[in-house]
Amino acid sequence: MSVVVFFIVFWYVSLFSQTFFQHRYAAHGAFTMSKGWERFFFMVAYITQGSSYMSPRVYAIMHRMHHAFTDTELDPHSPSYSPNMLAMMWRTRTIYKDLLDGKTEVEPRFLKNLPEWDKLDRFANSTLSRAIWVLLYVAFFVKYATAPWQYLLLLPIVAIGAFHGAVVNWFAHKYGYINYKLKNTSMNLLVVDFLMLGESYHNNHHKFPSAINFGRRWHEIDPMYPLILLFARLNIIQLSKQPKATIAEVGETGEPDQLF
Repeated sequence: MSVVVFFIVFWYVSLFSQTFFQHRYAAHGAFTMSKGWERFFFMVAYITQGSSYMSPRVYAIMHRMHHAFTDTELDPHSPSYSPNMLAMMWRTRTIYKDLLDGKTEVEPRFLKNLPEWDKLDRFANSTLSRAIWVLLYVAFFVKYATAPWQYLLLLPIVAIGAFHGAVVNWFAHKYGYINYKLKNTSMNLLVVDFLMLGESYHNNHHKFPSAINFGRRWHEIDPMYPLILLFARLNIIQLSKQPKATIAEVGETGEPDQLF
């Protein structure tokens, strides 16, 4: 039972770092924060994502490219140009590694206002760091697993970021419903997002990338939205100018108002 609880908690705390810090903050600048708080959330991301930690800087570049080149050959993770989900995620990993190592020339428009902590990023992406985290996870399972089937949860824990990415970048471009007719395949995967902390409202997000609330209809509850408002009230973050959106816009044709 301890292993199952750990998996559930780990799923959501690692997803919190991805959606709050790497996605909404680093990639889209939906809010700002001081350098001190930025370093704090760097550490939170490293601790909560462990062996699947992704550099917020590189994540932001890749995600900005995804919005600029959605469903084209230049999209870092498009189901339209990969034969299956595993192939798409491996391609994403290759692009990520090349960006991290400085092997890919990046357009200047994708480099604006990126969070930087090179020393942490280098260590967190090292084989040593990832191996330490894997050993810690294995040790936890050895101590607390009570049935063989529980070891099946070890792989998604080790590669939790890849699993999160697959849910949105594969399934939310293939299945679901749309609120906005855009020139891409983005869809809202879940009617009520109990799984992805608002990330499954992917069609909404492609319409309004910098919005702090990914939900648009009454049933589209974004659990991160009230938390972001709380952080703003506590002066941990400062909200950026938000795009306007109403239910009347459902069905409107057009591209996202801004990429980031």
